[in-house]
Amino acid sequence: MESPITAYLHQLHDQIAQLREGTPYRIGARGAVDPDDFGIALATVDGYVYQVGTTSKEFSLQSLSKPLSYGLVLADLGIESVDAKIDVEPSGDPFNEISLDPETGRPANAMINAGALAVVSMIKGSGGRSAIQRIDETYAAFAGRRLRRSTRAYQSELRNSDRNHALAYLLSSVGIIESRPTAALETYLRQCTVQVTCRDLAMIAATLANGGTNPETGAEALSIEAVERVLSVMMTAGMYDDAGDWVSNVGMPAKSGVGGGVIAVLPGQAGLAVYSPPLDPHGNSVRGVATCRRVSRDMEMHFVRAARAGRSAIRSHHTIDREPSKTRRTEEASEILAEHGHRAVVIELAGDLYFAGTESVVRELSGLADDVEFVVLDVHRLDEVSRVALDMLRRIAEQFAAEGRRLILVDPDELLTPALSAETVATFDSRELAIAHCENQLLLRYGTPDSQRARVPVMDSPALSLLEAEDITALTALMHLRSYADGDVIRRVGQRFGGVFFILTGRILTIATDAGGNRVPVATLTAGMTFGDLALGEEDRQETTAKADGPVELMLLDAETIETLEQARPRLAVQLWRALARDAYAHAEQYARTVAARVSH
Repeated sequence: MESPITAYLHQLHDQIAQLREGTPYRIGARGAVDPDDFGIALATVDGYVYQVGTTSKEFSLQSLSKPLSYGLVLADLGIESVDAKIDVEPSGDPFNEISLDPETGRPANAMINAGALAVVSMIKGSGGRSAIQRIDETYAAFAGRRLRRSTRAYQSELRNSDRNHALAYLLSSVGIIESRPTAALETYLRQCTVQVTCRDLAMIAATLANGGTNPETGAEALSIEAVERVLSVMMTAGMYDDAGDWVSNVGMPAKSGVGGGVIAVLPGQAGLAVYSPPLDPHGNSVRGVATCRRVSRDMEMHFVRAARAGRSAIRSHHTIDREPSKTRRTEEASEILAEHGHRAVVIELAGDLYFAGTESVVRELSGLADDVEFVVLDVHRLDEVSRVALDMLRRIAEQFAAEGRRLILVDPDELLTPALSAETVATFDSRELAIAHCENQLLLRYGTPDSQRARVPVMDSPALSLLEAEDITALTALMHLRSYADGDVIRRVGQRFGGVFFILTGRILTIATDAGGNRVPVATLTAGMTFGDLALGEEDRQETTAKADGPVELMLLDAETIETLEQARPRLAVQLWRALARDAYAHAEQYARTVAARVSH
C-alpha cells in the first residue's frame, strides 16, 4: 500500500511543478541546467526516506556546503575561537554582499560568502589530509556516502569569482583570514562544487536533525554542541535577506544553494530537501521555498508546533493470535483463530502524534502484509493529536476500506473518532471488545457453520465430547432450561456451588473483584461453553459473578441433581467429572498462553 505521506508528496510535487518563475544559476561554461528538474526528499531521524521527482540527479552543493564546513571548524577550534572571527547575526544583505563589521572586520555570519571564506581559512590539514580532504570526509559522513567534486565546475567558478576574490582579500586586510587569501578562496570554491543528489541533501538534513549522527550509518558527523550552533545560525541567516519571512512562515532551520538545492531541518524529527534550479531574486529555489512552506503548513512542521523530540508513537505491535480476547471459544473456533489470527493486528500508540509520531504510525500501517485484514489501533494512551495525524489516518482508513480492510479504533476518550468516518472506521471502548470483534469477523470469513453456530445444544457441547451419545442424552434429561434477559445476574460471588451451566445461546460475562474493590472482566463465554464452580465440598463458593450479555438460554445440571447422580449412577457421574475436568484444563492452558503473550508485550 502506498504511504499517505508519499501520496501527499506526489500531489504536492504536481502542484508546485506548475510554478514557472525564476532563473537557473549559470556561470561561464557550466553545462545547461534543466529548469524542469524538481525533486522532493523527506528523511526521518531513523533513516527512512520518502522521495518523489528528480532525486537522484547530481548538482553542485554551492552554499549548502556552508553549514557543514562551519560545523567542522566549530568542532576543530571551539565556539569562542570561531566567534572571535565570525559573528552570528543575520546580515539582512544578499549572500555575496561585500560587508564586514566596521569595528571588528568580522563577517555577520557563516552563511554569507564572506563568513564562509573565513570558515574555510580556519580549517587546517591534519593526519596527512589536506583541508579539502577533511571537508570531503565531513560531507561524506553527513550524506552517508562518498561525494565527488566536479573539476569542471570548480574551474568555471574560479574564472568567475572576482567578487569572492575581493571578499577574500578584504578579509585578509583586516586579519580575519590569516593564511593566503587565494588558498581560502580555492578551498571554498572546491567545497561548493561537491556533487550531491536531492536524496543526499535529505540525509544531510536528517543528520543535523538527529543531533549530528547519520541515521543510516550511525556515524557521528558532528557533535551535538556544534549542531546546536549550526542550526541556530541557519534559522536566522540560512536564507539570507529572506530569513525573517522564512522563520515566520516555515519555522525550520534552513539553507539554500544557487545550484537549486534547499534543506530544512526539524530538530529531533526529520530533514527535508528540495532540488529545483530556477532561483528567486534572493538566490533561493522558487519551487524549493514554495515546497518548504507547504510542507511546514500541511505537516505542521513549524518548530513551535513540533517542539517535542521525534520518536515512534508505537508502543507495541502484535497479531491477535498472540493476544486473543477473553471470549472462550469452541475447540474448532480456537483452531480457526490460531490459523487466521495473523490477519488481525493490534497496534498500541502512546505519547504524541505530531509529525514524527504520525510518520512512524503511517509507515507501520502502510507496510503491513497484504493478508492483514483488520487493524486495531489502540489510542487510549495518546496525549496530543495533531491535525496532520487526523488527516493521514483518515487517508489510511479510506485506503483500507478500498482494499477490503478495516481500521478499528480503541478510543474510549474519543480523541480520534469524531474526525474519522464511521463508514471506514469501527470504534470500541476497550481493546478486549475490539479483539473479540476481529475474532468474530475472522470466524465469519474463515469458519465453518459449526464454528459460528448461534445455538449449540447440550448434545454438541465440546465439554461433553468424550462421553457416549447415550450418556449425554441421559444427562440432558436431568437438566432444566433457563432463560435470562440482558444484564440478569445468573451467579453471584460467594454463592455455594449451584451446578453446571451449559450455554445454548447468547453470551455470558464473568466478572471478578480485584484487591482494590474494582470489578474486572474475566472472560466472555459463548454458545457451547460451560460455567459454574465444580466444587465438591460444602465450603467452596462461587468466585466470579456470571451475568447475561444480551438474551441467554442455558441448560442447568443443578447441584442436587449431581449429588443424586453420584449416588444412583456413579459411573455416569465419574464420566461427567472427567469430561468437565478435561474441558477446564484445556481452557486453563489456553488462558496461561494468553497471559504469557500479554506479559511478553
